[in-house]
Parts: sequence; structure tokens; C-alpha cells
Amino acid sequence: MYAIVRAGGRQHKVAVGDVLEIDRIEAKPGDSVELSTILVVDGDAVTSDPWVLAGVKAHAEVVDQTKGDKIVILRYKNKTGYRRRQGHRQKHTAVRITSIDSVSK
Repeated sequence: MYAIVRAGGRQHKVAVGDVLEIDRIEAKPGDSVELSTILVVDGDAVTSDPWVLAGVKAHAEVVDQTKGDKIVILRYKNKTGYRRRQGHRQKHTAVRITSIDSVSK
């Protein structure tokens, strides 16, 4: 059984036991969070009806708060001496999927 969940404006394919990095959420390691589901695949049945999936959640446990790789942003204009350098590290939350609710039609 797996599900497509929405987290931080992105969609992730998850199954029970998976660890994934989502955009930073305000939770401490050990806390439990719920992620809303968009699609659930259970064996042969695929459920994508939003009315049925309204009550189906994927439950996850926060594992860690981390930072992503550093990216460097360079701005440059030719012949004018204009150069700007900026760095960025995106903050992530690592979560482990503990359970996915079953779909009851």
C-alpha cells in the first residue's frame, strides 16, 4: 500500500516505513504529524476521489530537522563590474511514515 501525500506545496509518494525530507515544519523530533493524501493505492484498488480521501491521512513521526545542500546564486552584468553572490540552504524536516489510514467507501 502506498499513497501520494501533499506536504509543503509538493507531492510525495510514500509507503509505511519510508523516511522523506519535506519543507520545514514546526515540530520537534519525536512529534507526530498528519499529511493529507491525494491518492491511495491499495493492491489493485486506486482511490483518487477527494470526497473519500477527505478523512484519509498519512501519519508520520518527525525524525530530524536538517538543512539541505548549499546553493550559490550569482548575479553578473557584463562590462559594468556588477557582481553579487548569495548563498542559500533550505531547511528540511525528516519524517518517517508510521501508518496510512485505510480507505472505507
